[in-house]
Amino acid sequence: MVSSDQRRRQLAREKFERQQQRREEARRRTRRLTVVIASALAVVAVVGVTAFVSLGGDDKEKNDAASSTSPSPSPSPSASESSAPEPAMKIDKKSKYTMSLKTSQGDIAFTMDAAKTPHTTNSFKSLADKGFFDGTKCHRLTTQGIFVLQCGDPKGDGTGGPGYTIPDENLTALGKAGKDGTVTYPAGTVAMANTGQAHTGGSQFFLVYKDSKLPPSYTPFGTMDAASLKAVKAVGTAGVTGGAADGAPKKAVTISKAAVDKA
Repeated sequence: MVSSDQRRRQLAREKFERQQQRREEARRRTRRLTVVIASALAVVAVVGVTAFVSLGGDDKEKNDAASSTSPSPSPSPSASESSAPEPAMKIDKKSKYTMSLKTSQGDIAFTMDAAKTPHTTNSFKSLADKGFFDGTKCHRLTTQGIFVLQCGDPKGDGTGGPGYTIPDENLTALGKAGKDGTVTYPAGTVAMANTGQAHTGGSQFFLVYKDSKLPPSYTPFGTMDAASLKAVKAVGTAGVTGGAADGAPKKAVTISKAAVDKA
């Protein structure tokens, strides 16, 4: 017999996964649209040059001018996102690192173990060193079924990323999935968001402020300290803008500075 509480958690998990899938579909549509636009621009460029030549423009100076003004397609970040390589490995894989976030709702810090999540740790250090997270907002808060604050999107709408993906790591760390296909992500856990498909993590991550049951498909790569967990809990307690259970947090969380250093 499934209790009402179990059913509510199950529905929340299913909603979470559907939203991740919708965001991936939106990214794919953007990439397809970019390809169409690029192709159209290429056709325009060819037509323009052909028309110039057909009009007898054999003067070298005129040909050079035509070439310099012809539209030429260039790939957008969305179009090249899946082909960009992840950052070169530069961290010490035997060390632990601390990611520190200065936010509008207080300082948040968590420890990353490079031995368990080298790709994730290396990526976050590379992004933080470049100032990637500075000025970004934690765009999503969930307050029923699962309890997470999601951050790391430069666009602020759940569709942004760094232009590359990293492999899943450490997926067995939280134990074997139960009959419902989930494991418990304990309060204080920091894990990677993804599109619902394997190895699609980018820059988005979520901070778990209360034990939450989710499928073991989100890389758990960090652990918050007590003060940080308290700060995130306060955001969770304040709730979602408009009173919903999933959306922008009522207490806006803006990251002013992110840094990653050896612990």
